[in-house]
Amino acid sequence: MGIVVINIINSLPSIQQLNNYTPNLSTKVYDKDNNLISELFTERRILISINEIPVNLKNAFIAIEDNNFLKHWGISTRGIIRAVFKIFLKGKITEGGSTITQQLAKTIFLTREKTINRKIKEIFLTIQLEKNYSKDEILQFYINQIYFGNGAYGVQAASMVYFNKNVTNLNLAECAMLAAIPKAPNYYNPFKNPQKAFIRRSLVLSKMRKLGYITKKQEKEAVVISLPVRNETSLKKTGRYFLELLKIMLESKYGTNALFNSGFSIYTTLDIQAQKAADKAIEEILTKFDESKFKIFEKAKQKSVKVQAALIAIDPQSGAIRAMVGGRNFMESQFNRATQAKRQPGSSFKPLVYLAAIESGFTPATILNDKPMVFIRNGNSWELISRDQTFLKNTEIPKKYLTNTNRIWTPVNYNKKYRGCVTLRTALSLSINTCAIETIMRITPTKVIETARNIGITTPLTNSPSLALGSSDVTLQEMVSAFAVFASGGIKTTPYIVTKITDKDGKILEQNIPHQEEVLSSEICFIMTDMLKDAIENGSGWQAKNLGRPCAGKTGTTNGSSDAWFIGYTPQLSAGVWVGYDDCSISLGNRITGGVIACPIWTQFMKEALSGKPILDFVCPENIEHVLIDPYTGLLASSDTHNAFLEVFIKGTAPKQ
Repeated sequence: MGIVVINIINSLPSIQQLNNYTPNLSTKVYDKDNNLISELFTERRILISINEIPVNLKNAFIAIEDNNFLKHWGISTRGIIRAVFKIFLKGKITEGGSTITQQLAKTIFLTREKTINRKIKEIFLTIQLEKNYSKDEILQFYINQIYFGNGAYGVQAASMVYFNKNVTNLNLAECAMLAAIPKAPNYYNPFKNPQKAFIRRSLVLSKMRKLGYITKKQEKEAVVISLPVRNETSLKKTGRYFLELLKIMLESKYGTNALFNSGFSIYTTLDIQAQKAADKAIEEILTKFDESKFKIFEKAKQKSVKVQAALIAIDPQSGAIRAMVGGRNFMESQFNRATQAKRQPGSSFKPLVYLAAIESGFTPATILNDKPMVFIRNGNSWELISRDQTFLKNTEIPKKYLTNTNRIWTPVNYNKKYRGCVTLRTALSLSINTCAIETIMRITPTKVIETARNIGITTPLTNSPSLALGSSDVTLQEMVSAFAVFASGGIKTTPYIVTKITDKDGKILEQNIPHQEEVLSSEICFIMTDMLKDAIENGSGWQAKNLGRPCAGKTGTTNGSSDAWFIGYTPQLSAGVWVGYDDCSISLGNRITGGVIACPIWTQFMKEALSGKPILDFVCPENIEHVLIDPYTGLLASSDTHNAFLEVFIKGTAPKQ
């Protein structure tokens, strides 16, 4: 027997490791204003010192767990005798007879197995703990280590979970409730079993009174205080797609164990006001849309499918991502449609075509021809063969070509209306398809691709006139980033979500500053913004006027209404909304455009996201001049020109009469 005991003693872990012991700590995630928004953890724990623990909480634990804690030498003789008696009675260990020190030894150094060997180890470790550490230190280790249910380890985490307050602010009833839980965290959980939790809390208060820690009056006052109730609102986490992107990004960089267990503090770019506004706008507007669409599905005897949406908002001055919605329900689908989905942007791509044109010497007054177009494929390229609507009727072309869109292409305007000669400004404002195609043919698709790359579009783009109509797939994030260049006056910034990360001791692990590059002149950006303001004032983005502050933007709708977009910005925020079904073959419906479904979401979001912030207009560079233009010729207007209007130009580029 002696040899067995010696072997057990020799196999004991050194309690000196407790000096350097660091339990698993949760990682805290903060928004841009340093408000805690989430935690990453395997064990949700926040360390606190014994001096931060209220006297009532210390006494509550001692009263219910080990009322002789301050007097004994680590072992309860009576408890051990009772445990040994039950071993002989039942032939197995059924009760530990454990003191707080024994529970600490078991929790940190040993397993949960119920064997004689483990019990012997526990006793020897307990004696060493009592010899090397004070009662306060032991209690501090214990209270920081134990599990309280609902993912909370340690009293500080438990205090936040159950009462949403720091442990230093707990009242007597709350202290008693926390002390009541660890014996059986699931059974005495006040959220799950309030009746059992109430009885257990009452027992803690009774023992505290009997031991002289509180008076009879204090017990009576505490026992009638209501138990904590789960806050269902707090369970609905906001910014789930943002947090998932953060987790994926940092997990690959720091490793899973470090990210979830090392107590990092992660300071992000998220604006919680903007994020809540994004969630709210999408759900409110699309819930109503679903209700009407479900009736259509039902009538067509089709399975009802919820429409999907994505939204991303970026600070154009810094590139900081302020809000992100990757879908309607993160629990149902973790696919992030704001950063991962590649969809056709439709007419929301046209500003990039006209930007390339302005860079090539066009002006907002350049005259374009809004007439029908007929293209025929010549090898790998499209050749414009007519601008006459009757050409196909009067020309003998094999019928198989007419029904084959790979050979014949006849792009049309949205309302099939043609206006003749119009200015470039009007073409963008009214989103005229034929004018966008004429423009890209004059400057070449290659030039448009170069321009798109320059301002942040990274996905492959087709070298074809159809690019003018948004025929190439892009992500919402890159479109919003591209428009943000206009808002910033020509500065392209790399979108980012983390500003700083510190370790548990406050040491900075990384700190990010905006990566910026000047890619456009402020004059060209102002001209683009001025035209995109007109696209809201007189075009399909008219609902954005309800924002009540200067803004610019462009709608987009794809063939068959499978995708609806609105990308827009103010001086403070660039944001985009995409709406559609994951299955591209499902249409949003007849006449459901970006202006009808995406723009209202954008407007509601921006109104709430910018609430309380100053109303700013876009700054006009000194090198911009306003000149009176003839709308029919695009040239300088005389004083008596009918319908003449002021147009913006870079000084020295205005057309002559």
